[in-house]
Amino acid sequence: MQQQNDDMEVPLLNDSNSNRQKSQAQERDGFSHQQKDSEGSMESPNLEFEYGDTDSFTAELSELYGYTEEPEFSLNRDYFEEDFKNHVKGRRWMELSMEEQRAYVMRLLDALEVTDRDKRLKVTRAILYLAQGVFDECDTETDVLYWSRHNVFLLYDMGIFTALLELLSMEIDNNQACSSAVRKPAISLADSTELRVLLSIMYLMVETIRVEMEGDSPERKATREAFKTELGSPLYNGEPFALLLFTMVTKFCSMNAPHFPMKKVLLLLWKTILFTLGGFEELLEMKVRTRDHLNLPPLPEDSIKVVRNMRAASPPASAMELIEQQQQQKRGRRSRRPLVKQDSLDTYNERDPFKNDDARDEEDDPEDVDSGIEGEVDPLDRDVIIQPPPPPPPLRPPTERVSFPKGLPWAPKVREKDIEHFLETSRNKFIGFTLGNDTDTLVGLPRPIHESVKTLKQHKYVSIAEVQIKREEELQQCPMTMGEEEVEETPAEILYLGMLPSLSQYVIALLKLLLAAAPTSKAKTDSINILADVLPEEMPITVLQSMKLGIDVNRHKEIIVKAISALLLLLLKHFKLNHIYQFEYVAQHLVFANCIPLILKFFNQNIMSYISAKNSICALDYPHCVVHEMPELTAESLEAGDSNQFCWRNLFSCINLLRILNKITKWKHSRTMMLVVFKSAPILKRALKVKQAMMQLYVLKLLKIQTKYLGRQWRKSNMKTMSAIYQKVRHRLNDDWAYGNDIDARPWDFQAEECALRESIEKFNARRYDKNQNSDFTPVDNCLQSVLGQRVDLPEDFHYSYEMWLEREVFSQPIQWEGLLQAQ
Repeated sequence: MQQQNDDMEVPLLNDSNSNRQKSQAQERDGFSHQQKDSEGSMESPNLEFEYGDTDSFTAELSELYGYTEEPEFSLNRDYFEEDFKNHVKGRRWMELSMEEQRAYVMRLLDALEVTDRDKRLKVTRAILYLAQGVFDECDTETDVLYWSRHNVFLLYDMGIFTALLELLSMEIDNNQACSSAVRKPAISLADSTELRVLLSIMYLMVETIRVEMEGDSPERKATREAFKTELGSPLYNGEPFALLLFTMVTKFCSMNAPHFPMKKVLLLLWKTILFTLGGFEELLEMKVRTRDHLNLPPLPEDSIKVVRNMRAASPPASAMELIEQQQQQKRGRRSRRPLVKQDSLDTYNERDPFKNDDARDEEDDPEDVDSGIEGEVDPLDRDVIIQPPPPPPPLRPPTERVSFPKGLPWAPKVREKDIEHFLETSRNKFIGFTLGNDTDTLVGLPRPIHESVKTLKQHKYVSIAEVQIKREEELQQCPMTMGEEEVEETPAEILYLGMLPSLSQYVIALLKLLLAAAPTSKAKTDSINILADVLPEEMPITVLQSMKLGIDVNRHKEIIVKAISALLLLLLKHFKLNHIYQFEYVAQHLVFANCIPLILKFFNQNIMSYISAKNSICALDYPHCVVHEMPELTAESLEAGDSNQFCWRNLFSCINLLRILNKITKWKHSRTMMLVVFKSAPILKRALKVKQAMMQLYVLKLLKIQTKYLGRQWRKSNMKTMSAIYQKVRHRLNDDWAYGNDIDARPWDFQAEECALRESIEKFNARRYDKNQNSDFTPVDNCLQSVLGQRVDLPEDFHYSYEMWLEREVFSQPIQWEGLLQAQ
């Protein structure tokens, strides 16, 4: 454990050095032109980012294709036109009537039945060209998207998806391709051609039909619902479609099929789960309906709206940045004066009563001190930053100098067990005995306790999970009285049932891919080659080609991280709503597979650089590249990237990973201690530099749950962060998060906590899904006639061997009837 922590701490120093060099360069440029405010270089821009299920429709389509696949667009067109001209002479696809188009698609469907692999590939490429919007006949990107949508609905109506599914199953089971790929020293695009074409068509169909457009006809809406039901039902070999894709992921990660195009598989898997289970808004609607069904009070607020209305706060300056700026001021011959403090994370900019503590290093950590940073900067720190405090201003009423907020963003919440604990403590203190779980009897308690209990009950929140846990306890204790549980066959329930036998393999495989795609992973440690579907057959020979491939590889990894993070978050949220123990089962597998240190390792980088990365070439993005002439690419155009101040997919991935980390650590003391042991505080605080309200909220939540374990000195040194937690994170009225009283005296048994949870999960899975476990409670038929009269299904080969068995086991064996009679 200690070695792992040390390994995770090393990049912190490197990041600090790189930030220092970058900051110095920025300061030199700034001072040469104009006098800058002392906090200007630390101020990152506000990011106008709106979190949602996905990026824009065009962006999601463009991420399906790698830049090395760009020549295949024309190849698809050529195969389509070659076949189309042979059967429809002198006309274009757009000129055909609906019936003629259907007839041609039916002809393509029949052509998919051929045994010749090359001919079949040509037909699938022609179908892919249709799904891509017959772009050669279009003049604008809007036309391409219109015809792509038109053709996709046509292809689905004609049954193309089912035919493609059969071909995909054949390719997955193609042992010859798998064995040849395993033997190859280097795998390239050419090894996954058939799979990439099939997956591209299926992705275009799922994503296009999933997204609802204004003006969709009732027929298209009906098609969408039918496709959604089809994908979520166990129609494919008794399993939902997502299970086939999960199988591809595990097969790839077990090194049995290294040629599988993982980016396309993961994107299709994510969009299939999103389509069949629903996105964040559908989740909220389902939660409201479930609470209403369970007769629970409505939700206190719409969490999506609350988060969207939050505004980002300015990140606090670290001591290192303040020192660098002071040094630059000396070089710029500026007059020496105490540094002006940057706006803190406090939204309302109150005067900070802990200014002296913060001036030493308002965001410095005990961890950083251990790393040696404090030792390097201590002399400068004393000389420059620690100034004698200014004389205190005259005391005035608080209302004259502080603008208090009208209200906090979240309604406070209190759990039932919090009220029980409060009353237990109060009764022990005032009357010397307790009443168990009784929260109504207040006899003998003073009036202020009555008021406290009244306030706590006003804000009591009963979650769906608490109701499910109580119901499960009743079912376990009284299986005969409660009877058989009626389980609703929701898409989430069907998916969980299918994933259950191999769930640990799926989780481990996804985390392996996430590790391989993380920017902090070293190339030499990657055990999985996730670049099989991005590397060309011929490696680049010019600098320009190498730059283009480098951008493509980085973009490829970012898309994989985006798909996995969104997929895991969706699974956790849907399983938690469906049943809390389904969520806990997935979460525990994530924890056991080292998900917590993996996510912390992901954030242990220059997060601002990752979020502002420009790994995209707009001219090569679909559908731009298929309707416009390809400009001559230069080094300058490759480096320019797009004009956005941040990369949508990278910010989306970061928020998803933070939400996953929150979900698996919430209310779990053992996992919270893992955050402390892995020294997550400095890593998470660096993420606060990203000025995006939603990302800051989830970082602050993770800091809040561990503040009580970080010690008084840490809290004293980080009052700005503590203030931000108070202002932005929901309050639990009697949560002692900010003080951490009697932490050392609490006998947390972390192993017992996880074991007890595991036992509850196993009981739940056994009761609901393992029917053999309930054999003790099944009624026994003791009537001889009914038992002998039951029809027994015999195997097909029984009749062939029955006479031989009789001859060998019955007729040829001597029976001592006298002995049997005597024994009776």
